[in-house]
Amino acid sequence: MEKTTFIVGLDGSETGARALAFAKDRATAIGGCAIVICYVIEWSPFTFQTAEENRERHKRREAEIAMAHERVLDPALTMSKAEGFDMEGIVRHGDAAEILDTLARDHGAKQIIVGRIGARGLKSRLFGGVAARLAATASVPVTIIP
Repeated sequence: MEKTTFIVGLDGSETGARALAFAKDRATAIGGCAIVICYVIEWSPFTFQTAEENRERHKRREAEIAMAHERVLDPALTMSKAEGFDMEGIVRHGDAAEILDTLARDHGAKQIIVGRIGARGLKSRLFGGVAARLAATASVPVTIIP
């Protein structure tokens, strides 16, 4: 029997924590599930940088990935695995909605679970947040947690 997989967008916010809790509740109810949590560091290929900034870019990316693991992913993975959940953690740079949907397709996920308002708050309210873009464009069902 194929394992049911959930993709969870985690950003260190309280709504992200509630999204993970919801995924764990669903995984417990269904049984035999995998949960893939993903922290996306927003990055636009259209950002203009100086030559000096480009030289430092790799160092910044590595530091951002390490910080995401240390502050958000690793604690969530450690706690969830100790509770008996089948977990995987991923950090990516790019557009969060696109990355979460791509991960869902790549992992054969049945659902994407995200918080309604994440760590970016006001900016996403003005320009459209990850949850809204996923609801409109995702290839699998999306559950948005308040």
